[in-house]
Amino acid sequence: MFILGKISPGRDGAPVAGDLSSGLGRVRFQSPVGTTEIMAHTYISQLVHCVFSTKNRLNCIGEEIRSELWSYIGGIASTNHMKAIAIGGTANHMHILLSLPATMPLSKAMQLIKGGSSKWLHEKTGNRFQWQESYGAFTVSVSHLKPTIDYINGQAEHHAKRDFEDEFRGFLKRHGIAFDERYVFG
Repeated sequence: MFILGKISPGRDGAPVAGDLSSGLGRVRFQSPVGTTEIMAHTYISQLVHCVFSTKNRLNCIGEEIRSELWSYIGGIASTNHMKAIAIGGTANHMHILLSLPATMPLSKAMQLIKGGSSKWLHEKTGNRFQWQESYGAFTVSVSHLKPTIDYINGQAEHHAKRDFEDEFRGFLKRHGIAFDERYVFG
C-alpha cells in the first residue's frame, strides 16, 4: 500500500483532496507570433487510475518485494513531476492512481513508470521482468477519489474473489470502452 496526499471531508461531506496537483503552475507555450510565452495560472485536476499486468499475467511480483516496488514507483512518479496518490496490486498486476501535470502525456507517464520499474525489478531480483505492453487508464473525479484509493489498497482481498481478467473487463465496461475479447489481453 502506498498513499500520498490528504483527503478530508468538504462542506457537502464529499472528500476534498489536499494538494493533489502535480505542481508546475506555469506552462510554456508557443504563441501565434512564434515567441515562447508563460501561461501563469494553469490549474488542472488530471487524476488517472492506471491498471496493467505482468507479461502474460505471470505471478512474478512476490509479496516480499511489493512494498519496495510500490515505493520505487512512487519515486519514479515524483522525480518526473507526477504524484502517485495510491499504488497497489497483486502478484500479476498493479494499480496506480496518478495526478499528472499539464505537461505530461499519459503515454509518457506509463513509459516512465513501466520502463523504470521493469529495469529496477530485473536488477533487484536478477530475474527477467516485463510488464504487458498495454495498459488501461480511467479518469477519476475528485468525488470518487476516496473509493478509488480504497479499491487500490484492497487488492489482496478483492482478488480472493475475482481474477484480474474479470476485473479489467469490468473497468472497460463501466467506462463505456468498446473492446474485442480476442485482443484485450494480447
